[in-house]
Amino acid sequence: MIIYPAEWNDRKEAVFAALARADGGGRRLRVVPWSWRGFAETEARVALCLARAKRQPQGVGRWFKAQLIRLQYNGTRRLFGRQPGAVAVAWNGLGGSRLAFLLAARDAGCGTLSVELAPVAGRITLDPVGVNAESAVPREPGFYAGRDAGDGWRRMGAGLVARVSRRSDVGQADAVLPDAPFLFCPLQVPSDSQVTLFAGWTGGMAGFLAALGQAVVHLPEGWHLRVKEHPSARQSLTGLLGPLVATGRVVVDNASDSFAQVVASRGVVSLNSSMGLQAFFHDKPVVVLGEAFFKQAGLVVAVADQAGLNAAFAAADRLTFDPLARARFMNWLDEVYYPRFDGPEGPDVSAMVEKMRQAREQAGKAAEGLSL
Repeated sequence: MIIYPAEWNDRKEAVFAALARADGGGRRLRVVPWSWRGFAETEARVALCLARAKRQPQGVGRWFKAQLIRLQYNGTRRLFGRQPGAVAVAWNGLGGSRLAFLLAARDAGCGTLSVELAPVAGRITLDPVGVNAESAVPREPGFYAGRDAGDGWRRMGAGLVARVSRRSDVGQADAVLPDAPFLFCPLQVPSDSQVTLFAGWTGGMAGFLAALGQAVVHLPEGWHLRVKEHPSARQSLTGLLGPLVATGRVVVDNASDSFAQVVASRGVVSLNSSMGLQAFFHDKPVVVLGEAFFKQAGLVVAVADQAGLNAAFAAADRLTFDPLARARFMNWLDEVYYPRFDGPEGPDVSAMVEKMRQAREQAGKAAEGLSL
C-alpha cells in the first residue's frame, strides 16, 4: 500500500491513483496526522525541512512553520510505524512538509518515492531516494557502459515543445535568429529548488548571472551569449541582467521560441535546467555550472569554478560531448528510469511496480544502517 498527502491537483492526484492501483491499494491523506510527542531525530529533521522550505517566513511566521513541520513529522512517523511495508509517496519532497513526510516514513523503516513530471513528454520521475541532484541516478559512467547505444531514446523528445508563458513580456514566437555563432542560456525560476538548493559554486541566480557576466568577455571574436528568462518566473530579472547586457556580448531574447534558440545555438549553458537535458535531443554541447543528475563525464562540460567557466567560454567553438555516452545514458532513462504515464498505452504499471520494489529495498538497507 502507498500512503500520500492530498495534492488537490488533478494531474498529481492521477499519478498517485495510478501508483495506488499498481501497488494494490493506497491511502490518501486529506490532512497529514499531527503529534506533539517527539522522537530523538525530531529537532534535526525540523531544522533541515525548514531550511529547505520553498517559502521562508520570518519572525513569528517562521516559528509557526517550524511548529507545523514538527507536528507533521511526529504524526507521520507514528502513522508509518503502524504500517510496516507501506511506501510513502510525495511530490518533489525536497523541503518543507513534503520532506518531513518522507523523512518520517524512512525513520519509521518504510520505503519512499519522490514524484515529479519528467523533463520529457509523457513520462514521470519515481525515485526511492530523491529528485534532481539528489536522485538515485547512477553517476558512474561505467554503469552505462553495456547499455544500448542506439537511437531509440530519441523518441522521448518527439513531444517536446516550449513551455507556454505566464508573462506578457516572455513569449514563444517564431523568429529569425542571427547567423552569428552564440551560446544559449535558458534561465530558470530563481525561487525554484533547482536554483536555491543545487546552484553549486554560483550560490544562486544572482551568482550565476554574475559568473556569466565575467565569462562572456572570453567568448571568441564574433560570438555572443543569448539569455532568455523562464516563462513561469513571476519576477523579472531585468535588474540583474543589466550588467550582462552592458558587456556588449549578451542579448536578452525573451520573445523567440526557446527550442528555436537551442537549435540555432552552438551550445547551451545552464545551472541544472531540464532544458540542459533536452538539448541532448538536438545534439548540442551543454555547459553545466550547478548540480544535476546528468552532470557526468562525456554527457556535458562540467565547470567547477569561474576559471573553468571562463575556459569553457573561450573554447566555445570547440565544445563537445561523447555521443555514445549520451545514447547509453538516455536509453537507460527511456527504458528504465522514466516510466510512461501519458499516451495511448496509459501508465506503465510494470515499471511502477518495480519502483515500489526499489523503495521497499531502500527501506531495508536503511534498517541495516546503510546510507540512502
